[in-house]
Amino acid sequence: MNSKNNTAVDPTVSEVFRRFFDAVPVSCDIIDTSRGDADFRNTVIVETDEGEKYVLKFASNDFTFPEKMHMWQRTVEEYRQLGYYCPRIFCDKSGGFPSVEFRGHSCFVHAEEFSKYRSLEDRTAADEEKMDEEYSKYLEDIWSMTAKIAAKKLDYTDYPSAYCLFEIFCPSDEIDEVLDNALSWKKIAESLPAEFSEQVQRIWRLWSDNREELRKIYGNLPTSVFQADLNATNLLIDDEGMFRGVYDFNIAGKEVFLNYLMRENNTERIPEALKIASRYYRFSEEEKAAALPLFRCLKPLWWTALQALKDAGDDKEAVKRCLEKAEKLLTEEKDFASCMNGTPA
Repeated sequence: MNSKNNTAVDPTVSEVFRRFFDAVPVSCDIIDTSRGDADFRNTVIVETDEGEKYVLKFASNDFTFPEKMHMWQRTVEEYRQLGYYCPRIFCDKSGGFPSVEFRGHSCFVHAEEFSKYRSLEDRTAADEEKMDEEYSKYLEDIWSMTAKIAAKKLDYTDYPSAYCLFEIFCPSDEIDEVLDNALSWKKIAESLPAEFSEQVQRIWRLWSDNREELRKIYGNLPTSVFQADLNATNLLIDDEGMFRGVYDFNIAGKEVFLNYLMRENNTERIPEALKIASRYYRFSEEEKAAALPLFRCLKPLWWTALQALKDAGDDKEAVKRCLEKAEKLLTEEKDFASCMNGTPA
């Protein structure tokens, strides 16, 4: 859900705003980005009597709480120190993030600067085809920035990003997202006609064995603390079309850099992203060795593969193409290491 309405400032917004700032709010826009009752989120853009704009973000879910919000705040500053623009996150006047009742929910709230730049989504008017085309133009900027954060090897939190592997992001998760998608794929695949049974079993065995081997080495791979959501809604672009930075840190956290890079790129973009990153980040031998098994864990049974198999329905030729693609991704050799040998500046 993503709805917006203009309204006069209600008493709750006014009272919360004054906990952060001295100016008087005179109007606000409320944007509802909730994802069901268990994940209530409202962004309130407030304009003051002095003509300034600020943002209040209200959240009621199991991954938003003050300790983590302080982590977001620190991560914003790490990106800013590298010269990238990220709207600052503000504590209230007491130095914390208050808990308030808002629209029937008990929420934690923080304030942010109103962004100086528009997102790529806004600039492309949410045209998905155009967004994807424009996104590719910023690949070098995106992965230069992220590699510089990776090179810092930030280590001030143990909270994982939402891209975590072999652990969960929040208490309501039972398993990591990659395993969740793979198990959903397996459930559908095992209901296919008997003629596909042998191949389905082979694919699942390959995937499971690969994941178990990856588990043994994954904990030794380098990490840092990342924004962890590099989609077009969060990339900030100036009026001249130049990349300036990112916003929206609500799924930020500690992450294995290689996992983050592969999760944020489709199969075709991964080699280029690795080459760009290697200009600013020195990949370890452990990372080079882990690249292929990590790829084989992430991509063959990801949600896109799951959706394709659902969409295939009773079309046996379409089912066959889905299974062949999954098996190819699980067995095809890919020379990622040669893309990871750049000399950092």
